[in-house]
Amino acid sequence: MAVHIRLSRIGAKKRPFYRIIVADHRSPNGGRFLENIGTYDPTSEPTEFAIDADRLAYWRSKGAQPSATLDQLIKRQARAAVAEPAAK
Repeated sequence: MAVHIRLSRIGAKKRPFYRIIVADHRSPNGGRFLENIGTYDPTSEPTEFAIDADRLAYWRSKGAQPSATLDQLIKRQARAAVAEPAAK
């Protein structure tokens, strides 16, 4: 079973809000998923990105592949976390 970690839009029209889900690659974007591991709100200032790192690591260890967009968001969050303590 090929499992992907991807964004699933649940926001209203012109108000995007996303869940970070783990799903079978054959499931439609708004369809069934295995687990909800976080959220992403691009409209808030600053952008809110919350993900359960333990569950992300678990699913990656099982062979789940994040989507390209989600992979960029995870890397951006990691860079921001490293830069934040240096700014203080």
